[in-house]
Amino acid sequence: MLTHGPRPALAMEGGTAFIFVTDGIHSALDRAKAAAGDGNVDIAGGASTVRGCGSSRRGAPGGGLFEVVRVVESPVASHLKYRIVK
Repeated sequence: MLTHGPRPALAMEGGTAFIFVTDGIHSALDRAKAAAGDGNVDIAGGASTVRGCGSSRRGAPGGGLFEVVRVVESPVASHLKYRIVK
């Protein structure tokens, strides 16, 4: 989990662990990919988080582009799910 201030890791029941990363989005993404192995990595955050990962113009990490696969709208927020097209 990308954050501005250092925090200790948080282990949840069921085996989920939150590791807090303070040295940037690319470090957080690298650590998430390593932890996921062949699994998926989800990135949640606002516009600055998505911009930090790349954009459809500049490309996503690894050279792919973002493609919107799902949009969920409400009166208070919009949630977009992307996949990286390689």
